Amino acid sequence: MDKQTIEIRWHGRGGQGAKTACLLLADAAFASGKYVQGFPEYGPERMGAPITAYNRISDVPCTVHSNIYTPDYVVVVDESLLHTVDVTAGLNPEGAIIINSPRPAAELRPLLKGYTGGVYTIDARAISEECLGGYFPNTPMLSAVVQVSKVLEPGRFIADMEDSFKHKFATKPQVVQGNMTCLIRSMKEVRGE
Repeated sequence: MDKQTIEIRWHGRGGQGAKTACLLLADAAFASGKYVQGFPEYGPERMGAPITAYNRISDVPCTVHSNIYTPDYVVVVDESLLHTVDVTAGLNPEGAIIINSPRPAAELRPLLKGYTGGVYTIDARAISEECLGGYFPNTPMLSAVVQVSKVLEPGRFIADMEDSFKHKFATKPQVVQGNMTCLIRSMKEVRGE
């Protein structure tokens, strides 16, 4: 796998925050000195409709400006998409797929069309409901992809996200703490094979 550029494809449903998580990852990578791209693929967006977003994170300038067809990592924010979208299409077997699910990776592997690479799961629903008081799967999934891919140094990522949240939620410090707890816990709870 070319370590100079890491490509990540996000699959989610409208309203789950996949696009927001993609853009937050781009911001954090940029803050750590990387060259980045973070963009959604626009189609008939509506609440609950499947959406796709992409990240390129590189140590060298990104000269490719297209969708990502052979990602190193895939993030699946909604487990139900495993039945309707070919989430492993083009996925590098040296990379991994990270799925929002309370089930273990071994239970989901048969749904992945013969994909032989790493399979990771995280119960983003439980974590976000406990840490944030509602279902916001994008925050745990963001942390899980950083933990699995090692695209950013975890300590630096946490510090950069805290700065970002403090700026974004300056008038709501309780939101900052909940998001930080969520990020740190998610890094510890992502599991794979």
